Amino acid sequence: MAETRLPAEGATTAGWRWEVSRDPHEAHALLCACDAHQAAASGTPAPRRRPETTEARVRSGSVRLLRHGAHAAGMFTLTWDRPFTVAEGVYPHADRPIHLSRLAVAPEWLAEGSLVGLRCVRHAIEEAARAGADALRSEANPELRETRSLLDILGFRQYGPTLGEAGGSRRVHLQKTLRTAASGPDREG
Repeated sequence: MAETRLPAEGATTAGWRWEVSRDPHEAHALLCACDAHQAAASGTPAPRRRPETTEARVRSGSVRLLRHGAHAAGMFTLTWDRPFTVAEGVYPHADRPIHLSRLAVAPEWLAEGSLVGLRCVRHAIEEAARAGADALRSEANPELRETRSLLDILGFRQYGPTLGEAGGSRRVHLQKTLRTAASGPDREG
């Protein structure tokens, strides 16, 4: 049986493209595959995902999908409404916060050195700024150390305590303050 090899990510950008997801089944399958992979790798339970939520997010145009050729490589959701429960006072003040959720990378792209997760978060930051948000908020599982490290490197800061129990469903609330014309270059809330 021949081994399937993925092309080197940096070799060309011609096969990569961003799109607004139109297929809730494809988006949900990618999300669940990533969750299962991450759960197995971290020893934590995979989150329960509702297909109805995925369908509603896709229908609203909130899901961005990164394709490599014809295949979904990564995705994320951006919404103005909070997709997770947290007391608003946990975060510093923001006039127009937008929320990043459901960040997912296809398991075959989760290999060490892949830039798909980085591409997704950077594109989410760009899309949030383009939409006029002054803060990008997210909830993350701190047990997914590589994801958490990536968010830290890209300027997300934790606000509030780590919630949940070790070995269970833990989460942290993160925010990246975005530059706006009114905020200036170095504003951090």
